[in-house]
Amino acid sequence: MATPTPGSPAPDRGHIPLAGLAIVAAQFSINIGAALGKGLFPQVGPEGVALLRTSIAAAILLAWVRPWRIPVARAQGFWLLCYGLTLGSMNLLIYWAIQRIPIGIAVAIEIGGPLAVVLLTSRSRRDFLWFALALAGLLLLVPWPGGTGSLDPLGIAFALGAAACWALYIVFGKRASDVGSKAAVAIGMTVACLITVPFGAARAGAALLDGHVLMVGLAVALLSSAAPYLLEMMALERLTSRLFGVITSSAPAIAAICGFLVLGERLTGLQWLAVCAMIAASLGCSLTSGPTLRRATDDAMG
Repeated sequence: MATPTPGSPAPDRGHIPLAGLAIVAAQFSINIGAALGKGLFPQVGPEGVALLRTSIAAAILLAWVRPWRIPVARAQGFWLLCYGLTLGSMNLLIYWAIQRIPIGIAVAIEIGGPLAVVLLTSRSRRDFLWFALALAGLLLLVPWPGGTGSLDPLGIAFALGAAACWALYIVFGKRASDVGSKAAVAIGMTVACLITVPFGAARAGAALLDGHVLMVGLAVALLSSAAPYLLEMMALERLTSRLFGVITSSAPAIAAICGFLVLGERLTGLQWLAVCAMIAASLGCSLTSGPTLRRATDDAMG
């Protein structure tokens, strides 16, 4: 995703509220798409939904960007391959996670990926405090032996796997973006299908050709990939990276709201406390981390 450059003009303050609303709308779009996708799990499983999302989104992006017109060096091709495989794995793991745990909790755990990048690249003790806060939130979600937690441990493990993929996505995405952000996303989404298509085809088979499944799959691809990408691209022309990070820190709360509205998922008081801890950690990280790191984290949001 394109982000403001250090030498770019300051954002027009009159457009900031509208741009902020665009980011919030993008977050709702992503999570409503995830909730609709979860509704298809009984028919095609999370693997089938991941196949539909990535393959339809790849087709849309390829038609729009036409990345084959852009020359790609061998070194760039390697990073694009890593980027796409990580993207496909992240999609598959987060769908496996939300099959077993509420969407809001899965997203709260997943944002631990960018926070891990902060920890590994930071020289400030302050950033370790944000990571510690995120870790405390995660520990509140763990179903300890003898406790009353009802979360599926495997669902938590899959969400942690998605978080690890998100961290790698940031690293590989910065390398892959040398060919241009739009081309990198289009190629990366196509490569992601190398992960999702075999799993989805093996799990769902002919059920993927059902008319209702295809229509919902199209909606998932548009809501979770195409629409938020366009909204965020427009917003980032008017927002600084810091403001973008602050606004997107609300992602777990928005995910929880969408899970409730679409699927009737309800979080307990303790689970909401954990989600709020993760949001606070992400917010603190966005406000205090360096510009380079904020741009890297912003790129992962697309």
